[in-house]
Formats: sequence, structure tokens, C-alpha cells
Amino acid sequence: MKKASKLFQYIEQAQCGQDWGSFLDAGTGLRSIEWVQQLKTDRWTAVTGAPKDAKIVRDATEATRRSQDQIIVGNWARSDLLKGDVFDTVLADYLLGAVEGFAPYFQPYLFARLRPLTRKKLYVTGAEPYVPSDQPKTSAGVVVWEIGRFRDACLLLSGELPYREYPSAWVVDQLNRSGFRAHSVKQFDVRYQASFVNSQIDLSLAALAKLTDKAVASAMAERGNRLRDRGLDVITAEGGLAHGFDYVIVADPI
Repeated sequence: MKKASKLFQYIEQAQCGQDWGSFLDAGTGLRSIEWVQQLKTDRWTAVTGAPKDAKIVRDATEATRRSQDQIIVGNWARSDLLKGDVFDTVLADYLLGAVEGFAPYFQPYLFARLRPLTRKKLYVTGAEPYVPSDQPKTSAGVVVWEIGRFRDACLLLSGELPYREYPSAWVVDQLNRSGFRAHSVKQFDVRYQASFVNSQIDLSLAALAKLTDKAVASAMAERGNRLRDRGLDVITAEGGLAHGFDYVIVADPI
């Protein structure tokens, strides 16, 4: 059995031994569905806006998926998605940041959309935005900051929309405005490793491949590879890129 991440371990503690019951993975992916499958749920529903992610989840759960479990490709901006259904436990695992790519400007309405689906508990995970306007002071922070800006620039140039993370304080405010009571916020310091650097640069290079202006694409790709080398060098020297934090917010429906 794969060990759960620190965030999921905290969620298990916050559940306080209560039954998970019916479970909604509202922004599913391989990371979350592997954890959900380890829980004793009555049934689970996994929702994603990306057909390719749905296939990954479908393949990962093929051997253990029960008849009552389901995987849905859908957009939370659609008012009819799971209309009339309700779940004991709802997980929004980095969903808020991902919404930008599927339903721009919908973030302030996401939790109100999830409220009628939540019977007992909502768990929200996210990343405190690590692309601030002011340049960080540490070498690791600068690398993470520059990679984030580079990635977003490449996605925008290719016509895609980057993720847009929100501060935990903003999330708490939105939850409290949307029929929830946010009663716990837990922060987890982040130390990014080589997998983060490589995945972000690889994502950026894939986006650049779509550009028709090959001169711009080539210059940007060269910049990306230099960033990759810098990031990996700092990781070797410092044991990782220590910068920012992830968070878990626990909320109850009012």
C-alpha cells in the first residue's frame, strides 16, 4: 500500500475516525484517487475536466473499482453536473488552481457550487501562490519564482491558461461566504525536488512546441533549459528548493 502524502495523512487525522461514507473527489487525478481507494468508502465519484486524466484514473482503478464507483468528465461551471446527488465527504485537491484552465473566472463560485453536494465535510488542498510580485530573497525561492513565471509565460504564448493558485486566507473567506464554516487551516512547508523542476520545464517546452514563431520558441526553450540546470544545481547543493507551503483547509457545511 502506497504511503499517503503529508496532506492526506492530516486529512485522515482531521476525519477523527468518522466514516468516509459516500466520497466525492471533485478534482481527481492519479495522486488523489490512489489515496481515495485506500479509504473505507461506501462509494466514490471522481470528477475531472480532462478526458486524458479520466483515462489515467480509469486505468489506475481498473482492478479495484466497484460497481458503485464512477469516473465523470465534467466542468463544475455546468449547473447540472451531479445535480441532486450528495456526498458525506468531498475532497477538492488542488482543484481551485486547476479551475482556471477549464472555467476561467469561476473560482469565486466554486465552493457555492460544491455546497449542495456536501453533507458532512469538505477538505480543500492548495498551494500558497509562489509567484509573488516581489522577488524572493533565497536562491531556492528565486529559482521556484523564475520557473513559475517561465511556465506561465510559455502556456500563455501557446494559447493555454496556466493554473491560478489562491492564498489560503482568500479560500477561507470564500468558504465562509459559500455556506461553509472553515475551522482548520494547516500549512505544510514545501521542499521541491528534481521531479518538480523537470516536470515544470518539460510542460513549458511542450507548450513552446506549438508556437509558429520558431525563433521565439528556440530562445524560450534555451531559457528553460538554463533554468532546469540552475534548479537541479540548487537542489544538489541544498537538498531541495525550500520555498512556500501547501495547505489543507477543513470546512463543515452550515
